[in-house]
Amino acid sequence: MNIRRAKVIYFSPTRTTKKIMEDIAAGLQFETVESIDLTPPEMKTAAPDWISDELVLLGAPVYSGRVSPQAAERIGRFQGCGTPAVVVVVYGNRGYDDALLELRDIAVAAGFRPVAGAAFIGEHSYADSARPVALGRPDQNDLAKARKFGEGIRTKLDAMTPLEADAVLQVPGKAPYKERRKGEPVSPVTREDTCIKCGRCAEVCPEAAITVADTVVTETTACIHCYACVKNCPTGARRMEDPGLEKTAKWLSENCSARKEPEIFMQ
Repeated sequence: MNIRRAKVIYFSPTRTTKKIMEDIAAGLQFETVESIDLTPPEMKTAAPDWISDELVLLGAPVYSGRVSPQAAERIGRFQGCGTPAVVVVVYGNRGYDDALLELRDIAVAAGFRPVAGAAFIGEHSYADSARPVALGRPDQNDLAKARKFGEGIRTKLDAMTPLEADAVLQVPGKAPYKERRKGEPVSPVTREDTCIKCGRCAEVCPEAAITVADTVVTETTACIHCYACVKNCPTGARRMEDPGLEKTAKWLSENCSARKEPEIFMQ
């Protein structure tokens, strides 16, 4: 398959998925690479887009073993015309469960033909110095593997026959997918004594759930627990203080700190 154009499409509130996708694209060494960031809230209502005659890289974070619902919705608006695709999920070192299978199925339903897939590790949303769950990842080793994956995709595409392209990419996971966890709406809070009202939290929120004026107001029911506001706050004023999520973060730190490595799947 003589393809030398790529479109990189990703949802990435804390930018870990973005880093992985960019390095995979760098490994392709294609003539033209276009990136589409689905994270900003205005992408919730962006018009559907048809894609053909290029390779599409689809990237999404894993939330509780599933593709982020926001990523699933925004990626699902694209339409491929039998276009080859690469599906990539990024998870916080616990496990990706059914997420890669779900992303593959989203891609197929949208008219793409997944030819490769991968699960990479990114810093967990709950991670900090006290709970270092995949802290600092993707690191240089991860990014080197992402570029190597990109090189492998290019080699595979160059040698791929029409019969191989039509085969179903096999990835781990089970259907029906893992049930999404439901709980009471909670969101990070702002410590007004250290908040400088810079507005950074509102800028990075993918759901436009934060308003900054004399005080910082968060629409709790819209919060998706991506922690972008927490990780981007320059003074540490944004904090998640919900006891249930704090308990989960402690469990993750105690049980999911052993380093995991990326997993690659090819046709």
